[in-house]
Amino acid sequence: MDNLLPIQNGQAVSRADIPDLDFTVFQESVLDATRHSGFVVQFFAYEDEQSTLKLIAVIRSGLKIYVAGCSLADEYPSFTPECEKFHMFEREIAEQFGVRPKRHPWLKMVRYHANYRGKEDVFGNDYSQDIPGNYPYFIVEGDAIHEVAVGPVHAGIIEPGHFRFQCAGEKVFSLEIQLGYQHRGAEKLLEQAGQSLHRLPVIAESIAGDTAIGHSLCHSQAIEALAGLEVNEGAKIVRTNALELERIANHIGDLGALSGDVAFNPPFNYFGRIRGEFLNLMLTMAGNRFGKGLVRPGGIAFPVLEEQRKIISDKIADETPGIVNVCDLLFSAHTVLSRFEHTGTVSRANAEKLGLVGYAGRASGLPYDARITYPTEAYDLVEANKNERTVGDVHSRATVRREEITHSLSSISELLAKEIDAESIPVPAVYALAPDSFVVTINEAWRGEVSHCLLTDKDGSILRYKVKDPSFHNWIGLAMSLRNQGISDFPLCNKSFNLSYCGFDL
Repeated sequence: MDNLLPIQNGQAVSRADIPDLDFTVFQESVLDATRHSGFVVQFFAYEDEQSTLKLIAVIRSGLKIYVAGCSLADEYPSFTPECEKFHMFEREIAEQFGVRPKRHPWLKMVRYHANYRGKEDVFGNDYSQDIPGNYPYFIVEGDAIHEVAVGPVHAGIIEPGHFRFQCAGEKVFSLEIQLGYQHRGAEKLLEQAGQSLHRLPVIAESIAGDTAIGHSLCHSQAIEALAGLEVNEGAKIVRTNALELERIANHIGDLGALSGDVAFNPPFNYFGRIRGEFLNLMLTMAGNRFGKGLVRPGGIAFPVLEEQRKIISDKIADETPGIVNVCDLLFSAHTVLSRFEHTGTVSRANAEKLGLVGYAGRASGLPYDARITYPTEAYDLVEANKNERTVGDVHSRATVRREEITHSLSSISELLAKEIDAESIPVPAVYALAPDSFVVTINEAWRGEVSHCLLTDKDGSILRYKVKDPSFHNWIGLAMSLRNQGISDFPLCNKSFNLSYCGFDL
């Protein structure tokens, strides 16, 4: 890793300090880093001030983060045949900039939009026809094979996604997932905000509604690094508690949904009610049930006073015993365990090859948790979470969620007990970003690793804003979990991951 620059999470560095390598050296160095237990945090292209196409890689390995760059031609030898962790990133670069990764084993569009440079589309799409996903899907041949296509239009309120199953009887050989039906151009919106920096947090917290705190925290930390803003300890504790409340509400909601998928209605109903209670705690803290408007560069938008902290503390004390009991009920029912155990298994080897993150990765035995590896805010003040069941099945993913709920309840209570200066948490009205700079931020949102990466030009304007939601890594994990499973297990596998459509589609 001698050719890569070591950096810190949330550390602003000069763009001139990022190694600008020859492509061959860049590729060899980045692949070597990923072979040694390295994972891809960011891998993206951008055009610099001279309209030269550049490639940036951010790799995490152990406790360290590395970055390097190179110039990029309209074709380059794909990284994916050597390391599967790059497969989605390379498809994204191909779509955004019309660059072809030669020998990529599964080159198809990610979000279905014309590339930024007006180049010939590498996927052969005609964007004058509004038909997202209109391409040859993977086909399994054989007399006993049949195909089941689901979506992108679904019953109820589910977001648009297409799922195509290749089956023999009830057994699934292959699941191909195509998203991109609601591409919003979030990264371009963030880049085009220009000097109107006050607009950026509103866009960032809307990237994925159920991860408003996770994304707004990554955004705020990046702006703070580039603008030299200090955040006091009180604001850090509030922001940490908000992220953990977001984690609790989503995990509780999903445990309830998993209960419903196996027709076990008592936990389904109880968890549904409890989720509402924790969304209301976020309302108490932020004035919004999803925490929008709370986290801002420099701190939080308004103080969380003693009265609010007491409401949160009392509610956690009241609800924790019930949560423990209903979890015991769910995880001790033999009818539930018969559906959860050995269903939708993703092995540790496959999880590592694909670069899964968050509870999906930890449930498969990957120990990575950004709260532990790269702690931000007040995470150095609380005890680390531990996971007991890590065999990669639905039961493991559900158990990791249960463990995280318990850990989050304890962490919030511990932080609420600390004395904080709640009256002095200012958010600067005006700030400017450092010119010719680079920063990457990483946080453990409820689904896993969220990362925002910013590059500024010589005037301090945003040159490139790159967003990575954990679902970007994990959708392929869901597809792998259906290999050799009964198709009737898809709802259970799907809910055990519960990935974001809009977080992926950006």
